[in-house]
Amino acid sequence: MAEETQGVKVIGEWSPIIVMVITNIAMGSVNALVKKALDVGVNHMVIGAYRMAISALILAPFAYILDRKTRPKLTFRLLIDHFFSGLLGASLMQFFFLLGLAYTSATVSCALLSMLPAITFALALIFRTENVKNLKTKGGMLKVLGTLICISGALLLSFYKGPQISNLHSHQEALHHNNNDQDKTNNWLLGCLYLTIGTTLLSLWMLFQGTLSIKYPCKYSSTCLMSVFAAFQCALLSLYKGRDVKDWVISDRFVIIVVVYAGVVGQAMSTVATTWGIKKLGAVFTSTFTPIGLISATLFDFLILHTPLYLGSVIGSVVAVMGLYVFLWGKNNETEASTTLPPRMDNEEPNTTSSINSSNV
Repeated sequence: MAEETQGVKVIGEWSPIIVMVITNIAMGSVNALVKKALDVGVNHMVIGAYRMAISALILAPFAYILDRKTRPKLTFRLLIDHFFSGLLGASLMQFFFLLGLAYTSATVSCALLSMLPAITFALALIFRTENVKNLKTKGGMLKVLGTLICISGALLLSFYKGPQISNLHSHQEALHHNNNDQDKTNNWLLGCLYLTIGTTLLSLWMLFQGTLSIKYPCKYSSTCLMSVFAAFQCALLSLYKGRDVKDWVISDRFVIIVVVYAGVVGQAMSTVATTWGIKKLGAVFTSTFTPIGLISATLFDFLILHTPLYLGSVIGSVVAVMGLYVFLWGKNNETEASTTLPPRMDNEEPNTTSSINSSNV
């Protein structure tokens, strides 16, 4: 009986970690597959609209069944909040992120996405949700240093492409790919800019979602509402690239599979899993798994899809991940300091406290 209880306890402790690892591996593969679909020439916001619509359809029954007893009354203000949630975290984010993905690679997109904690921290300083006085502590200085290293990695990704690390099995295919996509190669810097904007919008969504989740704490219903609004928003944004109805008719079987996979795994399942992971592990610890998505995207892109890999992408990704962990080191140091320091009155001297403790022993 004791062994069974211990086994259940171990599974309970490790299950959030396993779920986050699987989620980030899946997200890396989603980015790589979507990149391949974009190379076919599909309107990126058509993919976004279908992705959000599929997510809403998948989550609707879960929202109805699981949130039925706990769902608060849906007011007009909550509808407006979910409209902006979809705008920041889905439609506008995908508009820039998928556009940047089309100009770069899945590896670069995941590397810049790994900067999410650092960008969120910088935005928190701007919006005064982060205490500036904490920057003088060891943890605060490490967080600033980590943010600067992340920015350095992003600049390296943007300005230094470097030589191609060729895949021996697809060298000719890679050369052919480069010849066909010369225009996109020239727009590498623009693609990195779009990816950075998309990641920044996602950071803004995380800050906004923090208040929304308190007012509407039903993750299935909230994500479903967000997906519904975002699907219509993506449809309107698709007019930016073209207004031909034929853009919405996808005949390529590979693209159809990618869209369905991105909607089910990349949007519905990943959003719910990440929300659950944040609840179990905390937002900071959950963000430490983002480099797994980077590794997954790189391996999937390079080994399976045979997409050429560049030295600048590898070096910039390593620098960005190093910056992420320096930032998280500072965050962990800050958390430990706040939990280990005993409370003390402002007018109480340390020596007095020590003498009192000695006399009580």
